[in-house]
Amino acid sequence: MTWEEFISYDHLYSLGIAIGIFLLFLVFRKLFTKFIFAGLKRFANKTNSTLFSNVLLAFEKPVQWVFIILGIYAAVYYYPELNHEQAVFVKVLKIWMILLVSWGLFKLASTSSAIIRNINEKTRIEIDEILIPLLSRALQVVVVAISVTIVLNELGYAIDGLVAGMGLGGLAISLAARDALANMFGGIVIITEKPFGIGDWILTPSVEGTVEDITFRSTRVRTFADAVVTVPNATLANESITNWSKMGKRRITFNIRLTFDTPSKKLDRVVGEIRKLIEQHPEVHPETIFVNVDFYKEDGIDILLYFFTKTTDWGQWLGIKEDINLKILQILEREGVSFAVPSRRIYVDSEKEQIDLGNQES
Repeated sequence: MTWEEFISYDHLYSLGIAIGIFLLFLVFRKLFTKFIFAGLKRFANKTNSTLFSNVLLAFEKPVQWVFIILGIYAAVYYYPELNHEQAVFVKVLKIWMILLVSWGLFKLASTSSAIIRNINEKTRIEIDEILIPLLSRALQVVVVAISVTIVLNELGYAIDGLVAGMGLGGLAISLAARDALANMFGGIVIITEKPFGIGDWILTPSVEGTVEDITFRSTRVRTFADAVVTVPNATLANESITNWSKMGKRRITFNIRLTFDTPSKKLDRVVGEIRKLIEQHPEVHPETIFVNVDFYKEDGIDILLYFFTKTTDWGQWLGIKEDINLKILQILEREGVSFAVPSRRIYVDSEKEQIDLGNQES
């Protein structure tokens, strides 16, 4: 096309119409988002349909891009200088549409955890909580794999040849992905043996905290310092794991050290009063309670306290422990008994000291 033809009235008119068509589709996109899509979301909120709401949220952005693709196609269709049936143009639009659908399905798969939990609640199908995030990520992997396959097919690549090539390089890939495979099998061990679940408080040689997420490769644990630690599943599968959330009760044990000059009768009364206090406390588990004179230490007499609280919540456990400690102080004050303070006494033989001094003078 020459410059004269480009700036001719007919060409500029056609170009202006084509641009106008594209802008019109942008207006349609705006109206759809503002009215139709917003109305669908309000309807979904009224029906309390989790699946419908997740589908709308997943495909909101892809549908908006569909208007752009349709606007481009309509503009090219009208513009006489471009061929809307050209193979490359049609293939690009098809791949674009495939990617948009894949985008929506990928986003929907990422929200499938809520859908699976909803199925758990409303049906007899019991899916373990630890499997839900893994199933969600498995769906995402499937969506990506299918999308890549379709796009490669559209581009003219032979899928069979690609799979065969991957088979030939399988050994090299497996060697390179040895750690990844170990982590995946570690995840399978965690799922099958179920040493912990999401939300559990665990302690391992590597980390202590609350489990937030479990993936094919790793487990995320939020520590009590509010930091997130990502531990490979292979590491967790080979470590000893203490699951504190499985406690039915929580232990409290400590020693009270009293002075040696405490009379035996007072010591006996103190032990009895403390035992009575713990046995009658409403938040102490009655099954195992020990309050006994335990050791004679170099600076005092130790009384052992060993019992469990009914609650396993850390905050409530601390409150119960504080309450018992304060009441023990009241018992000691009432009986006039003091805590032993670490100290050391030095005894000097005065006669030997005088003889030594006399020898020095002579």
